[in-house]
Amino acid sequence: MSFQDDCKKIYNLLGLMVKSRNLLSGSFMTEKAVKEGLAKLVIVSEDASDNTKKLFHNKCEFYQVPLYLFGSSEKLGQAMGKEARVSLAVTDSGFAKSIEKLLCAEPR
Repeated sequence: MSFQDDCKKIYNLLGLMVKSRNLLSGSFMTEKAVKEGLAKLVIVSEDASDNTKKLFHNKCEFYQVPLYLFGSSEKLGQAMGKEARVSLAVTDSGFAKSIEKLLCAEPR
């Protein structure tokens, strides 16, 4: 399985999560989900500002939520059928495991 195939699968899963209402997007909603314990996994776009990356790193570390940097804000938003999104919170543990498995297989 190639890196590009894994990326496509991740974007497809994001679209499925939107339809099943298991994905929250935007900085405010993502931060709220982390604080309330709803977030099982957080994705921040690689082109997010350093402030945003630091904010979510600190929040996720404190609340013990896995955090991954992945994709661009344009592609994340496109996968959801919306405008550019910098941060996403996965609220379903099954989807979170699937995404995490694909992200961990990604070469760094």
